Amino acid sequence: MSGIDVTIRGAGIFGLSIAYACARRGARVRVIDPGGIGAGSSGGIVGALAPHVPERWNPKKAFQFESLRMAPEFWAGVAEAGGRDPGYLRSGRLQPVADGAALALARERAVEAETLWQGFAAWRVVQAEAHRGWAPPTRTGLLIEDTLTARLHPRMAGQALAAAVTALGGEVLAEGAEAGRLVLATGWRGLLDLNAELGQPVGAGIKGQAALFRAEARALPQLFAEALHVVPHADGTVAVGSTSEREFEDPAATDAQCGELIAAARRLCPLLAEAPVIERWAGVRPRARSRAPMLGPHPGRDGAFIANGGFKIGFGMAPAVAGVMADLVLDGHDRIPEGFRVSDNLK
Repeated sequence: MSGIDVTIRGAGIFGLSIAYACARRGARVRVIDPGGIGAGSSGGIVGALAPHVPERWNPKKAFQFESLRMAPEFWAGVAEAGGRDPGYLRSGRLQPVADGAALALARERAVEAETLWQGFAAWRVVQAEAHRGWAPPTRTGLLIEDTLTARLHPRMAGQALAAAVTALGGEVLAEGAEAGRLVLATGWRGLLDLNAELGQPVGAGIKGQAALFRAEARALPQLFAEALHVVPHADGTVAVGSTSEREFEDPAATDAQCGELIAAARRLCPLLAEAPVIERWAGVRPRARSRAPMLGPHPGRDGAFIANGGFKIGFGMAPAVAGVMADLVLDGHDRIPEGFRVSDNLK
């Protein structure tokens, strides 16, 4: 392809989503990643697209809400363009209500959600009996149900995005020359490079471990209990995760912590009690210093931009991130929200 308008370094969720958004607007796009599609944490197995709780609203929560609201149309467009299923479903989520104080808080948040979620989705208290055989134990017999949470299969989503970019005339390559404007969506190692380049810490990698069960639950809601995400997928698997490890030696190694996740999942979810584990996964997620995605012009390189720091919410943020980055890179129109700029991560 000649006459490249945008080169994107990194074929993870941010890089591929931005490439797709730019290609849809008619830009000629080249994505380069020596590791291939989803080589970093975007090639994981969990895929929980869960919202922040509906209270103490701020720009980060508002941006994430808008992205989750955009997601059905975004992922349907990806599937149509490239002919591959990303495994997306707005399946909802269940969480146990521990006690009276938790119940009162849940009901307060239900009222807040009526306004903050603008009627698009609900946060409510329901009887656990309605989800017998799937829901985690709850001492009160009650669950929090939200209808905003969605899921996708990270690997299916990456392949679907790459297929869509290619179908729209773009390239996804292991190696290639940079041309046009440059977007660096290079994950946690890119954050380390940026730390060195700027002479100060702006982000780091946080390792996570997860496991995949063979279990048929594809239409059931996600579960969140005891800090564990349980996510049914479209291919007849259920993912559970994840850990958060600041210190690690081997980015891809699983250990006893993964075994603890598996044991907890079997204890909390009856359907998984005897289900076989078919994969144990570990990877490193990029977390910016601000804890929000880091978006905008590169502070030291003219014509270059940064899209990094998705951490645990990269897939959920991807539709909105893709939109604001395409606006900035193609048109110079800056819609990056407060707290998301590269400068927000500088001392």
